[in-house]
Amino acid sequence: MRSLEEKLGYTFDNPALLENALTHSSCANESRGKLQSNERLEFLGDAVLELAVSRHLFFELPEVDEGKLTRIRAAMVREETLCRAAKRIGLGGYIRLSVGDERSGGRNKPSILADVMEAVLAAVYLDGGFECAVKVVRDVLGEELNPKTLEDHLDAKSRLQELLQRDGGACFF
Repeated sequence: MRSLEEKLGYTFDNPALLENALTHSSCANESRGKLQSNERLEFLGDAVLELAVSRHLFFELPEVDEGKLTRIRAAMVREETLCRAAKRIGLGGYIRLSVGDERSGGRNKPSILADVMEAVLAAVYLDGGFECAVKVVRDVLGEELNPKTLEDHLDAKSRLQELLQRDGGACFF
């Protein structure tokens, strides 16, 4: 767990929270009640992540309207983004899985990696508070939190949509 804490840039006062965050429901079911799954932490972590990213965007992009902020945030907190961040820190190697999920490659499944990432963020929030969780979000998501990159991407996508709508939605294949 120490190596994961180093990758997160956060040391837990209550390591049981991190252990719980890393426990997939398949492992909890296999343990016959000895372990608790990370599903409740995943629920809370989703909200912590969304608030941390929303606050970040609010202050980083003061000129951007609410609609575009919402689209940028959605791109930042989606499964693919969380999965890339989880892979960068090697989170898959720490997940506690059932034998079946282990055999079927669960450590590399994007949905599992994203869910565990959210659970870890909730564990940090419960252990150290919102500011600690925000720091971990910034450290772990890194470049994913560069709003200018996402704003440019969304602008290009918007220009393409406008072009297609102007031309009657014609396909160019």
